Amino acid sequence: MLLQDGLASVVVPIDKLSILVTIIFSRIVFGERLNKKSLIGLGLIVAGTILLSLIS
Repeated sequence: MLLQDGLASVVVPIDKLSILVTIIFSRIVFGERLNKKSLIGLGLIVAGTILLSLIS
């Protein structure tokens, strides 16, 4: 989905959550694990994205 195809308030949160998909993919395919610091960072990214999408 290109930004030109939709509202920025809808497209950007979906784009920002791609990091979550990447981490899930790396866990399933490569068996990678997150350390505590990375897990906290991921949680903050997801929480911030959700919060920004609710405000917009």
